[in-house]
Amino acid sequence: MITYRAFGKRYGSHRAVEGLSLKVDRGEVVALLGPNGSGKTTCLKAAAGLIRPTAGEVLLGEAGRPAEDPAAREILSYLPQRVAFPDSLTGREVVEFYRALRDAAAARTDEVLRFASLNGAGDRLVGTYSGGMVQRLGLAVAMLPDAPVLLLDEPTAALDPDGLCAFYGLVERRRSEGRTVLFSSHHLGDVERLADRFAVLVEGRLVAVMSERELAKRLADRGVMRIRVGGRPAGLLERVRELAPQAQWAGEELIVPGPASRRPAVLDAVRAAGADIRGLTAEEGRLDQLYRELIAEAAPSAERD
Repeated sequence: MITYRAFGKRYGSHRAVEGLSLKVDRGEVVALLGPNGSGKTTCLKAAAGLIRPTAGEVLLGEAGRPAEDPAAREILSYLPQRVAFPDSLTGREVVEFYRALRDAAAARTDEVLRFASLNGAGDRLVGTYSGGMVQRLGLAVAMLPDAPVLLLDEPTAALDPDGLCAFYGLVERRRSEGRTVLFSSHHLGDVERLADRFAVLVEGRLVAVMSERELAKRLADRGVMRIRVGGRPAGLLERVRELAPQAQWAGEELIVPGPASRRPAVLDAVRAAGADIRGLTAEEGRLDQLYRELIAEAAPSAERD
């Protein structure tokens, strides 16, 4: 449904995206993941037909029409990163305006207001809305057309708990209906359970495409367990290093990098050594660390290009 072929976009001398090739199939939910400034918004705007590629192409639908073709835009709905609506209109009036614009059925207005948890605030002026409510209103507008493709730019950035629930429901509903969803995020917290695949962008380049399981494993493998013990029992570090070779002391804390699956055996070894465990914390690998590793992995191929 969405195909990027060697897509590139430059603004003068600035390279926003370079050489991106990615296909998002019917019924698939894909997250564009990456730090700020990695090119995620540029990719979504290109799919929405709002900007033209400097190189390559972006195609939509089974017919593979260029994204800037008006006929291609008819099959999609797009939620930008920052939404703004006139303060002097009510939420219902905003939805009604876009419903008429997209020629959706009249019944859709109440449906999307209710689905976005705005049915109780639809008759209030937008100027009285909180930031989270405005973002939910944007979700309601994005839901209006019965579009096969849904593009969402940082949809969870300003959402309140009610909005997050609405977003989860929207994505799950679209997936169950066989629709395609492409959305962006720079963190995992609220989105990792939704996506079928993650396309990781760093500095305008696609550096990895992973399933949720693959991404979770890579982060888990880069986790760290910290064990605070009383004193430094003789031979403890050597015993732990048989299981986790990179383990080291930091004051009274034993730092044990590695996957979560290794931690029970390490704790058993610490207890067997007679150590007095006074504290224990564990954390999974951080995305910024993974981004740096992916950049390093991609560097040789970029040099060959």
